[in-house]
Amino acid sequence: MAAVVTTFPAGSFTRAGRAPTPPEGRDKRYAAGKALRRRVLRERHGEWAPAPNRPDPVELVIRSSKGRIPELIPIRHGRMKVSPFCFYRGAANIMVADLATTPISGLHAQLCGDAHLMNFGGFATPERNLILDINDFDETLPGPWEWDLKRLSTSFVLAARSNGFSAADQREAALTCVRSYREHMAECADMSALEIWYALLSLSDTLASTHDKAARGRLKKQVAKAQARSVAEHHFPKMAKAGGGRYVIKDVPPLIYHHPHIAATRETLEHGMTRYRESLSAGRRTLLDRDQVMDFALKVVGVGSVGTLCAAVLMMAADNDWLFLQIKEAGPSVLETYVGKSAYINRGQRVVVGQHLMQGASDVFLTYRKFKN
Repeated sequence: MAAVVTTFPAGSFTRAGRAPTPPEGRDKRYAAGKALRRRVLRERHGEWAPAPNRPDPVELVIRSSKGRIPELIPIRHGRMKVSPFCFYRGAANIMVADLATTPISGLHAQLCGDAHLMNFGGFATPERNLILDINDFDETLPGPWEWDLKRLSTSFVLAARSNGFSAADQREAALTCVRSYREHMAECADMSALEIWYALLSLSDTLASTHDKAARGRLKKQVAKAQARSVAEHHFPKMAKAGGGRYVIKDVPPLIYHHPHIAATRETLEHGMTRYRESLSAGRRTLLDRDQVMDFALKVVGVGSVGTLCAAVLMMAADNDWLFLQIKEAGPSVLETYVGKSAYINRGQRVVVGQHLMQGASDVFLTYRKFKN
């Protein structure tokens, strides 16, 4: 398939054009990549100017509020106003609209769609090992590989600027980000598909690669504190309390509380939990069936997701045997306007499949289900 080396209008990136079959063998793939670089010089990726018909960014923010819980929209806007970086976190649709006018090489991958540095973090694998990985897949969809890298490197510039770093430091942060990507991709090129699939970035790897003594010391303390802390003893008293003869989720507005929207949709949520159980494997259902649903509460997360339905579910089998689950609404990806509709009709399936493809280790209870009939 011929490489796509120019920009394209919204909706013109057809499903059939997403993933050209790579040549067999590392040397052939390397040569094909070099050929694409000659057609799309690296310098061209540094060029950008507003298109004559560029959408109004403010209008895009307003448009992205459609379908959100009305009372939460001001919270989203308030969080975006804190700094340019916070605005950037909530404006993935603006970024992709601008990226769609930039050159692309024609190589495509499963994109996060919202790859900024705050969407990376540490968490435990099902085997309880601590790793670093990406943790937000609301916008995931196949698309031009450059877009995730450009959004990620730009986020380092804006985060550095918001924290008072010099222009030279901002530039170095972006260059370090891209350099690390290039070096790790070169390493992956010599690995088998299964080796790449099982590759994880452990916290010990991160410590080993942190050369600044002070930064390494801070990270060691944070890891030791997290490992020594009992999850049950730490989280449960903060998030739940006894009430009406049973435990309920504590109200801590605006982060988590019993919003009227949750009360109005409780029956739908309970029905959805039944359907959710059916979507789990037999082993996972056996584990989940030990618990009963105690309570639902609205959970406000992030910046871009504020206003969409996100609920915390408290489930318990006994006073010391509890489980918190998160229900999160999946809407259309901001990428769809420019790369085409998802191959999956169920938007939750789009997110979960993308997460399994991109994340080194996913939660054992991760799945998707249509909650509404």
